[in-house]
Amino acid sequence: MADNGSPRIGVYVCHCGFNIAATVDVAAVREVAEGRPDVVVARDYQFMCSNAGQDLIKQDIEELGVNRVVVAACSPLMHEPTFRGAAEAAGLNPYLVQIANIREQCAWVHHDRGPATTKATALVNGAVARVALHEPLKAMRANVTPATLVVGGGIAGLQAALDITTAGNEVYLVERRSTIGGKMARFDKTFPTLDCAACILTPKMVGADRQPNLHMMTLSEVESVEGFVGNFEVKVRQHARYVTADCTSCSDCVAVCPVSVPDPFNELLVGRTAIHKAFPQAIPSTYVIDRQGRSPCMEACPIHQNAAGYVSLVAAGRYAEAAKLIRRRNPLPFICGRVCYAACEEACSRSKVDEPIAIRGLKRFVMDWEREHEPDPQPDLPAQRRPEKVAVIGSGPSGLTCAFDLAQEGYGVTIFEKHDKLGGMLAVGLPGYRCPRPILERDLDYIRKLGVDMKTGQELGKTFSLDDLLSDAPGFGFDAVFLAIGAHRGLPLGIPGEDAEGVVSGVDYLRTINLGLPQTTGKRVAIVGGGNTALDAARTARREHAEVTVLYRRTRSEMPAEEDEFADAVAEGVRFDYLTAPIEVLVRDGRVSGLRCVRMELGEPDASGRPRPVVLPGSEHDRPFDTVIVSISQSPDRDWYGNGSPSAKPALAFTKWNTLDVDPQSLATPVAGVFAGGDVVLGPATVVESMGQGRRGAEAIHKFLSGMALEGFTSHMPPAQPGLGFEERPYLHSPTYSKMERLPRAEMPKRSVAERLTDYGEVDLGFTEEEAKREALRCLHCGACVECRSCEAACPPKAVDLEMQDEITTLEVGQILVATGYELFDSSQITQYGYGRYDNVVTGLEFERMLNSTGPTAGQVLLKNGKPPRAVGIVHCVGSRDEKYNVYCSRTCCMAALKFAHLVKERTEADVYEFYIDMRAFGKGYEEFYQRVLREGTTMIRGKVAEVVPALGQNGSDPHLLIRCEDTLIGKFREIPVDMVVLCSALEPPKDAADIARVFSLSRSPDGFFLERHPKLDPVGTTTDGVYVAGCSQGPKDIPDTVAQAQAAAARILTLISRGEVTIPPIRAVVNEALCGGCKTCIGLCPYRAIHFDSEAEVARVNEALCQGCGTCVAACPASAITGAGFTDAQILAELAGILAPVG
Repeated sequence: MADNGSPRIGVYVCHCGFNIAATVDVAAVREVAEGRPDVVVARDYQFMCSNAGQDLIKQDIEELGVNRVVVAACSPLMHEPTFRGAAEAAGLNPYLVQIANIREQCAWVHHDRGPATTKATALVNGAVARVALHEPLKAMRANVTPATLVVGGGIAGLQAALDITTAGNEVYLVERRSTIGGKMARFDKTFPTLDCAACILTPKMVGADRQPNLHMMTLSEVESVEGFVGNFEVKVRQHARYVTADCTSCSDCVAVCPVSVPDPFNELLVGRTAIHKAFPQAIPSTYVIDRQGRSPCMEACPIHQNAAGYVSLVAAGRYAEAAKLIRRRNPLPFICGRVCYAACEEACSRSKVDEPIAIRGLKRFVMDWEREHEPDPQPDLPAQRRPEKVAVIGSGPSGLTCAFDLAQEGYGVTIFEKHDKLGGMLAVGLPGYRCPRPILERDLDYIRKLGVDMKTGQELGKTFSLDDLLSDAPGFGFDAVFLAIGAHRGLPLGIPGEDAEGVVSGVDYLRTINLGLPQTTGKRVAIVGGGNTALDAARTARREHAEVTVLYRRTRSEMPAEEDEFADAVAEGVRFDYLTAPIEVLVRDGRVSGLRCVRMELGEPDASGRPRPVVLPGSEHDRPFDTVIVSISQSPDRDWYGNGSPSAKPALAFTKWNTLDVDPQSLATPVAGVFAGGDVVLGPATVVESMGQGRRGAEAIHKFLSGMALEGFTSHMPPAQPGLGFEERPYLHSPTYSKMERLPRAEMPKRSVAERLTDYGEVDLGFTEEEAKREALRCLHCGACVECRSCEAACPPKAVDLEMQDEITTLEVGQILVATGYELFDSSQITQYGYGRYDNVVTGLEFERMLNSTGPTAGQVLLKNGKPPRAVGIVHCVGSRDEKYNVYCSRTCCMAALKFAHLVKERTEADVYEFYIDMRAFGKGYEEFYQRVLREGTTMIRGKVAEVVPALGQNGSDPHLLIRCEDTLIGKFREIPVDMVVLCSALEPPKDAADIARVFSLSRSPDGFFLERHPKLDPVGTTTDGVYVAGCSQGPKDIPDTVAQAQAAAARILTLISRGEVTIPPIRAVVNEALCGGCKTCIGLCPYRAIHFDSEAEVARVNEALCQGCGTCVAACPASAITGAGFTDAQILAELAGILAPVG
């Protein structure tokens, strides 16, 4: 039968039994259709979908030459394939058939026969007008990739995967958690048979593990899906497990892990280690390390010192391991334990609870313990030595760190120091009461053991030049140079009289004292400045028996000195005079006799962000002093660069502050092979900031000598906001900060002021072991794993790999099953039930874990005090059937509650009360189970619980809970005393259901679950061909229904695979490229990602296999360049005209 030529339309009106004919006058509709143009036959029949009804259509096509068909019947979702198939069987193109929906749109929405008939007639008229303009369309065919992606490893995904692989097909099972099994793995028993959940689940888990065609991808998430039914391309991110498949599940790692964090598998009721296996039967059985982001303390540290690691080891009493861990990253641990400015403490999450952990003090405790117990610690030497040599100029913190790191890489390193003492500013700038010389020597000795050669009395610009270092001259021949000469020149005030005797810079004063050289300190000393150097000089002068006054032109709030240093200075009798600045040094007989000062007030912020000090007119005054120590800032010394002829100067660049100008990432200078860092680049910086630059310099030199690009650095530069992601709680599964117990911070013991002013002995005495452990136990274990590497050392097969990275895998699959499960309603939202406030109010899943032999109470029903309950209340519908939360029924709560009642009765002597709204025992054996629970003595109270409140017995003791409710069966308000309340919480879609829906192009029902194609006829299909749903991702259901739906989805997938090809309807968008303006409006709007932009042709193009013909792009195109095949403007306008034409 030809499909073209002038239209010859057949109209067929269905009675649908009484569904249509009871409301619509079918004969009248047929009669009107008979008179429409191009209609050659119109019939009505009792059931057009029957074989006899279809035969009428076939007969008219063959005998009357009908080449267009209109069927007035039910929704096209129901029988459009039926009538298209009938037309095709008679030789007519199936897309020359049009359905007029007169059942749902007329018969079912009208009670009055007249209006229903009028509307039905109009719809048929519209269909006739439209079908006359239909053109034959041809469906596409595509081969089907036989592999299947199953997303979700719970019982639904697991069952479907097993069914598909058992049939000999390949399945990729993607599960975001570390093990398959889903929520069912946490259950104790299943209703109504009371089978052990593990006993019926683990055989399926083991079976999945043994299936050669089932590729398990745990700790994985789907990132993108491209393609169409039968031919999907899926990108999956497999998160690093940090333990390889060589793991034997021996659990030796668990024994040494110092971390304990709340266990999500046990519903946070108990803790677990950072390295763990979710439960004994977990599949895969490989352990996993929980790493949820680096702790803020580690992120904030310029050298990435693993503070969380050694703090955890201190809490465990494992001090030797803590010392080794500290030394792995820190060449100056004794120094940092005393003088580090402790950026880690500023970032510490504990400060959101009370006060930050005393991390610096704990580092000092560990290193002092090592000094006492391990007099000669040995570093791990590099596996092999490299031939290249590196010169480090300066032995301050930056130079020592660079040398330490390079020596660990196997390079030959020589340090050149101009003073006779090593240590740079550590040796000559820090007073002995802060940094004792023996402490510094211990750090230096450890670096020497790595093979670092240290030369003193070697000054750049005098003893040797930069060119010498890079030449082949004897004693030189270095392949790279790191300049770390510091900033040892104090800046002058720039006021009259500053050159008088008795005026000295802070750095010169401290250097002279530290080197034991003669230095006159007067009786009345003025310190000008407010930084740490100023306070060091002030406290040193106090030990030289002077009266000391610090003059600072701003207030204490703007002073950059550390709080601890300031507090010690005040305690030691240093006076502070704020908002005061000298304008002249008063001189008598060539020596300072005082200072002329002015008062200041704070104005607008300056470039540093601090308020600018402004002179108060008329505030000049004189102050008597015999020594003035200027400590306003420091700068690098450039004398070395000026020595020699101008042509001999290396092509280095300097800033206006006399610091070296280097690449900010690599620290490279303009001279090839020469790098610089520390104070010579930063200006006066803290010890650990300079160390951070030394670490970056070492990494850059290693890249340079290895022929790598100077990019992609892994050494640290602290982020502006360390600890992002830990704002609300320290760890994903921890309580919020506001709910944590407050604990006092350990105070550092100090020598008395009277003692400390008599000598240069250390002021801080260090923690005792008891103080250190107690302080370390305050750690919140942000991010779980603290990277202590104890598990790495303990693992017999060496399966721990902390350097493991995420992997992106691209899969080619033909069909996708989404079975992502559910989450429990957060019962704390219903505040009157007391969840999260009262100890013995628990959710159903928490109670499941309590009942389980592997749970927190080993299967015993116990209160928080360890005693069994005397009475238990079980509350139904928590968050379900409630307009404030979820209006739907969660379908599992009633039977779960009955199961709990039975198990409480079985394991305790407690009374049990069930508080229900309606008892829904709908499944096989459910009613019988309900009757059994009644016989066991459970009390059923019909009525919604109003609140749960704490109560005491008559004598003020015996704390318990009261459940207040209305008993609707007796019409009374009741108060039921219980010891424990179990809340049967609602099942909700996962929190990221919207993101999942977007990735897989799924629709969602109003309750947030994924929407099936049809609730009755296609409960596993979706609106995206080739993508199916099963289990609780589609809606709340129990295990039997979940398994049934999973098997149904598997059957649909197997049907597609066995057919080998898929037919893709031709109803799709078509772009007229001559009209397309390349605006790309359609691309962002397409819900199926079926449109892409061809940049060469500068037009939008449609992937016909992906397009679902929804028409969004057609409506949005401003150039009218897109039309829908089968839905052209002419066809739609003709249908509207037919509907709106007068009837009768």
